[in-house]
Amino acid sequence: MALSIRLSRGGSKKRPYYRIVVADARSPRDGKFIEKIGTYNPLLAKDDEKRIILDAERAKHWLGNGAQPTDRVARFLDVAGVKERAVRNNPNKGKPGEKATERAEERATKIAEAEEAAKAAAAAPAEEAPAAEEASAEA
Repeated sequence: MALSIRLSRGGSKKRPYYRIVVADARSPRDGKFIEKIGTYNPLLAKDDEKRIILDAERAKHWLGNGAQPTDRVARFLDVAGVKERAVRNNPNKGKPGEKATERAEERATKIAEAEEAAKAAAAAPAEEAPAAEEASAEA
């Protein structure tokens, strides 16, 4: 049996409350579980001691028996000092995708063309203005 240490959702709509449970990996998220080893209340402040309540001894026991924690639970276990979690780094996370980059390039070229056209339009009347003044001076 593949064991998983994961979150099981409870609470009402828009007011989540999670139990940290050990369950068979094939069972539904909120379904039958083997043991409840803690709770997580995301609505509390991050520095509140009641935000994450975890039984470290039972977590160590289940990790020793081969239970695999989910990413979120692995973070909780790392903070509690039960299991070391490798820090992940995704340098490409903030970069826009291909289509967004293409759109940005198209916008930049359109803006550059518009600026060049505006400069050309501003320069053209300045050249015509002295000729117009000469024509009006002759009349």
